[in-house]
Amino acid sequence: MAKLPPYTSTGEYIWHYTFRFICGLIFLFLILPILIVLPLSFNVEPYFSFTPGMLSFDPAAYSLRWYEDILRNGMAAPDEPLSWAWFSDTWNNGQWMRAIRNSFFIGICATLLSTALGTLAAIGLSRSEMPYRRMIMSILISPMIVPLVITAAGMFFFYSRIHLSQTYLGVIMAHAILGTPFVIITVTATLVGFDKSLVRAANSLGAGPITTFRRVQMPLIIPGVVSGGLFAFITSFDEVVAVLFLASPEQRTIPRQMWSGIREQISPTILAVATLLVLLSIILLTVLELLRRRSERLRGITHS
Repeated sequence: MAKLPPYTSTGEYIWHYTFRFICGLIFLFLILPILIVLPLSFNVEPYFSFTPGMLSFDPAAYSLRWYEDILRNGMAAPDEPLSWAWFSDTWNNGQWMRAIRNSFFIGICATLLSTALGTLAAIGLSRSEMPYRRMIMSILISPMIVPLVITAAGMFFFYSRIHLSQTYLGVIMAHAILGTPFVIITVTATLVGFDKSLVRAANSLGAGPITTFRRVQMPLIIPGVVSGGLFAFITSFDEVVAVLFLASPEQRTIPRQMWSGIREQISPTILAVATLLVLLSIILLTVLELLRRRSERLRGITHS
């Protein structure tokens, strides 16, 4: 921890520690809901509150029953012993397992599509000879600015006309549209520090545009591309409004299943799923931080 310089006045001392205290309160305000959800997901009782047993740290008050319910909910024979038939039952009939399967399938497909489109758009917009760059950039990132319910309603009416509503392809395309702006912004920020003389050198040596992109440009911007892809995946994985408009019960995702659980049958299984999503978010944030550090090393940025 850096010490304050000796010439710091009393008022500056007070403001320094007051500012830290305010930052601590903001951090608690943001993180406290997560800290409450984690222990409640292990509650043995079907309540969304701390029981006396939990407050006294009684081991009998804690259970994994709600994590088991993620696998057993909707099964034809949930009480059968573990076997290949049991896993087949939970994979095919489990409500939460279907939602998890749909979320990963839609999220991965939408991420691949939005990453490809966003990377190509960012590279095109980074070229100085590109006309109307600012206007095109504004249009491409508009899904981040326009209220999501308006975007989802427009998608619903448009996709209904071309028979893509209530299909996997329609949901994937909708999530790709929502994730592409994150890829564009991330890759564009990476291209700011890209040395364009490398491209000119490759062209002077006879390399074509595709070879230059694959062998020179892509290896240097890959951390930004992967970071944008992770943001697109998180956006798809967490999205519920477009799914409410476009998806059928067969395309129900985790957020849609949680929404239905809150409205129809409140169960602490939602808290167990939320805990797993928090762990997934921590893993993705860790990957993003590692990619950021790798990008800084590639650009020669060091921290003293």
